[in-house]
Parts: sequence; C-alpha cells; structure tokens
Amino acid sequence: MPPSFIHRLLISTSTLRNTTHLSSLHLNLTLLSLHHHHRSLSSTPTPPPPPPPPPTFHPRSKTQLETQFETWVQNLKPGFTPSDVEHTLWSQSDPDLALDLFRWTALQRGYTHTHATYFTIIKILVSNKRYGLAETLIEEVLSGACDINIPLYNYIIKFCCDRRSLFNRAFDVYKKMYNSENCKPNLVTYSMLFNLLLRRFNKLNVCYMYLQSAKSLSKQMKAAGVIPDTYVLNMIIKAYSKCLEVDEAIRVFREMGLYGCEPNAYTYGYILKGLCEKGRVGQGFGFYEEMKGKGLVPSSSSYMILICSLALERRFENAIGVVFDMLGKLMGPDLLTYKTLLEGLCREGRGNEAFELLDELRKRDRSMSEKILALEWWFEDVIEIVFDMLGNSMGPDFLTYKTLLEGLCREGRGSETFELLDELRKRDCSMSGKITILY
Repeated sequence: MPPSFIHRLLISTSTLRNTTHLSSLHLNLTLLSLHHHHRSLSSTPTPPPPPPPPPTFHPRSKTQLETQFETWVQNLKPGFTPSDVEHTLWSQSDPDLALDLFRWTALQRGYTHTHATYFTIIKILVSNKRYGLAETLIEEVLSGACDINIPLYNYIIKFCCDRRSLFNRAFDVYKKMYNSENCKPNLVTYSMLFNLLLRRFNKLNVCYMYLQSAKSLSKQMKAAGVIPDTYVLNMIIKAYSKCLEVDEAIRVFREMGLYGCEPNAYTYGYILKGLCEKGRVGQGFGFYEEMKGKGLVPSSSSYMILICSLALERRFENAIGVVFDMLGKLMGPDLLTYKTLLEGLCREGRGNEAFELLDELRKRDRSMSEKILALEWWFEDVIEIVFDMLGNSMGPDFLTYKTLLEGLCREGRGSETFELLDELRKRDCSMSGKITILY
C-alpha cells in the first residue's frame, strides 16, 4: 500500500474524530443550555391567583318567637324589678317564651329572682304541662335559688303529690319546711300530706306500713301547734279504720269537739265501715242510728257494707230496714248486697220472706228489673240451699216451697218448676202432705 494512501487515511480518520468530538461537544452544550433554560423557567415565581369575590350576605329572617322575645326585652326598662318580671311572665301566652325571659333576666347585672318570680314561672310551666322543666326549677328552689316561702313550698308539695314518682320528694320538702325558722308547715301542708298517704291505703298489709307515717305526721302537727279541721281529722280516722284500729279511730272521733269540729257523714262512714269489717257490727249499727238522728246520710258503700254485715250476723230485720232506708234516699243496693240478704234469709229457712222481700224490692227499686235478670241464677242457689236443708233432715215449710215454685213460674221457667217438684217428692218424705196443700 503506498505511503501516500496511508497518510491520507490517517488524515481522514483524524478529521472524523475531530468532527465526532465537536458534534458531541455541541450536543452537550445544547443540553446544558436547555437545562439552564428549564431551571430559569422553573425558578420564575408564579403570580398568585386573584382573590375570590366576597360572598353575598343574605340576613336570616327572625322567627316570631325571637321577635316577641326582643320586643319584651326592650319593654323591660333598665333597673327592672321582680314585680316587673312577674308581670311580663304572666303576659306571655307561650310558656317557652316565658321561660326564655325568665332565664334572660336572671343573667342581668344587679337582678336576682325572688320566690314570687319562681312561683310564677313554675305555675306557668305546670299549667302548660311542661312538667320536666317545672321539676328542674323546683330543684333550683330547693337548692336555695330564692328565699323560702310557704305558698311556694306548698305548691311544690302539691306538684309532688300529683306525681306518683315524687312521693318521697313531697316529704323531703315538708321536712325542709318543718326544720326552717320562718316557713313552718300550715294546715294546707298537712291536708295535702295526709291525703297523699291515704292514697296508698289500698291493701291491708300496705296500710300498716303507711299508718306509722300517718301517726308520726299527726304528732308533728300537734307539736307545731297546727289546729286540724274536720277534713284532716277525717283523714286520720280513715287511716285508723282502714287498718281496723277502730278504737283509735273512735278516740279521734271523740276528740273532734276539742278542736271545734263537727263529725260529718264521711266521719261516721269511715268508723261504720271499720267496725263492720272488724266484726263489731252492733256497734257499727249504733253509729248508723246516731248519724241518722243527726240527719246525715251515709254513702252507698257504707249502706251496702252495713246491710251485708247485718245479714251475715243474721240480723235480718235491721238489714231490711237499712235497705228500705237506702232506697228511700234514692240509692239502690248492688247485686251482691241483694244476694247476701236474700240467701241469708233462705239459709235460715225463711224462704217465703225472701220472696216477699224480692217482690217488695221490685216495687221500690226502679232498677230492680235489670238486677232481677242478673238474679236469674239466684234460684239455683236457693234450690241448692233447699236440697242442703233436706240433706240435714230439715224440710222447708209449705210457704217456702210455694214461694220458690211460684217465683220460678213468674220467671217463665214452668218446666223447671215441675221438674223441681218431682225431685222434691223424692227427697222430702213429708212432701205428699205439702203437695196436697199446693194443689
């Protein structure tokens, strides 16, 4: 290969290398330039976005309650007094608005609620059946939010008496009054508490538990110098009579004159019932006669207890007299009372008198027709009594048979009458002679 060719080849190779190097250098410079340009672009601060437009404000319309509240607040002039607040509260037809005003005034400087304002708002809430809110305010009063006051505390006791769940709370309020210096319980207080206790006297075993409370309350009343009236004394008598401690009831009855009180129909009724339930029917009948002499009329329940007790004691003449006296006062005995009296007569072998009495009662008792329908099954009881007498070798007389059989016929039970007659022939050996008279 000639040297000239080799020389040219080396020159070409060198040129190519230089060209390649320059191209690479140019590329690197280009990339570096782009890099610096990118950095310069990225480092340029972004202008902040324009602020959002201010929101459009639409004022909320006030409710009617808010408007009324603001109106009454404006009406209360600076330096308002408790009497001003009391007048404002009574002027509200909405109890919730009244309570809001009550709370707002309590927050004002220089103002403090009194017993009068608390009494007013509590009565407003109770009359509108906001019992939960009223109870909250009552707890504030008992915690000392206002000065103690007899009418306010009596009203709180009444509120507790009307709520079964607040039975014990009523006596808590009473104890606070009893231990206070200037808010002692009065006759109204004791009347409510005795009435509250008597509501629990529904069963005999429960009566004894609450009787001790009634005794204690009576002693505290006397110690406090409170003079009872007829209503309170009647409650005490009723408590003793319900527990069948009739001697104590009569003792209180005898003491009524010492307090300037006269017994009334309720007084006699409580004692009469207690004596009859105790089994001292004769003494109970004596109180009945005494009250009649004073022109007092027993209640229907007193009449019926006395009639049944006399019938069970086989004092039928007295029992029948009380029945007629009751009917004369336009009060009718119930079915059980009639049944007790008529069955008692039949068991004594006085069936003819029982049916005669039944006829007389039909004439005097306008509602007897309805009771007769209920007494249709009473004939079965009478027949059972007759068979019981025959089983004990005691045969009813002719008049008893006659009234029984005639009674069945009058009730439209003729077929049963002849069936009974056949049965009586078999059971009563002397029936043949009585049959002759019957026919």
